[in-house]
Amino acid sequence: MRKAKAWNQPCPNSNCEHYQQMNRGNIRAISTYLTASGKRRIFQCKTCGQAFSETRDTVFFDLRTPEEKVMLALKMLLVRVGLSDISFVLGVTEETVLEWLARAAEQAEKINQHLLRELPVTQVQLDELWNFVERKRSVQDTPQGESQPEATDGRQWVWISYAPQFRLILATVVGPRCLASALQLIQLTAAIVSGVPCFFSDGLSRYLPALMEVYHRLKTFARTGKRGRPKNPVKEPHPDLVYAQVVKEKAKGRLKSLTLRVLCGAERLQSLGLTISTSLIERLNLTLRQALAPLVRKTWSFCKDRVQLRRRVTFFHAFYNFARPHQSLRLPLPVQEAQGTGLFQSRWQPRTPGMAAGLTDHVWSFRHLLTVKFEPIHNQSISG
Repeated sequence: MRKAKAWNQPCPNSNCEHYQQMNRGNIRAISTYLTASGKRRIFQCKTCGQAFSETRDTVFFDLRTPEEKVMLALKMLLVRVGLSDISFVLGVTEETVLEWLARAAEQAEKINQHLLRELPVTQVQLDELWNFVERKRSVQDTPQGESQPEATDGRQWVWISYAPQFRLILATVVGPRCLASALQLIQLTAAIVSGVPCFFSDGLSRYLPALMEVYHRLKTFARTGKRGRPKNPVKEPHPDLVYAQVVKEKAKGRLKSLTLRVLCGAERLQSLGLTISTSLIERLNLTLRQALAPLVRKTWSFCKDRVQLRRRVTFFHAFYNFARPHQSLRLPLPVQEAQGTGLFQSRWQPRTPGMAAGLTDHVWSFRHLLTVKFEPIHNQSISG
């Protein structure tokens, strides 16, 4: 007896009992249709009778543009090509490219929410990347030139938390260099990792109060029996919290001194035997500047809207973790399994940060990145 094929397609009907559930045996392929990108399937839910296209709830849904053209535009956004250049090469308007980017960023956000959960991370490196939106100094800026917390223009930093053991980007935030942005980054990171990892950063003062706000316990004081109000509870660092800084002193663009400071959890840091370092996330900063045109220094391709910069960073976040092999993560192939034909044969198995973290078992294709679908988190296992 033939088994129903698992199409990895959820029912889109919100009134169906199998709504957004996958591989329950209720989806069947009923027909195909031709598009500019080739043949596509139409599926039907046997429970409610709803028919839908295979591109439903993907980047390509209801687009008349060929998929290859859309993917080419999105790839160019990831290799430091400016928006106006993409518009000229592909013969589409800038607004069209931005609409495709909005869809890709929404898809990337779904990927991050479903796969980046309960990660067994031992250390997290924190850093912020200078950038600006619309103008280099905000209309409402501080005497130091930094944008106010409520400002959407001027200096808008790209805040990143990074797991060096997997080369995995955990969370990203685009915002001013203030406590609110640092707190948002730590909150996003805490929702992704399991337990309390060790945190390493540069000498920025905003990280410590943000870490204390997320990782703390309340110390209460017993009543003394004397007159007056009792003493208010005080926040103390979590017993497992480790936070250290790498403070660099520079003069005329050259490094003069390097100081390591442990602000929390010196005993636990010593017992774990970890090295205080931010070198890998600083190398990631270079990768970002070489990948996204708005982050290139002295460029005309800077973003005029913070939302667009956030979308680019979010899209790169998912691309970097699941579709971009990292050279330091590759594994040697056995001699008998050497791939390729002819004079040159591959001796390495490419791996992405997502593979190193156990979130997926293969390098995602670019189309898979734009079309993958998930069940709601409460129905999905952590293996994805």
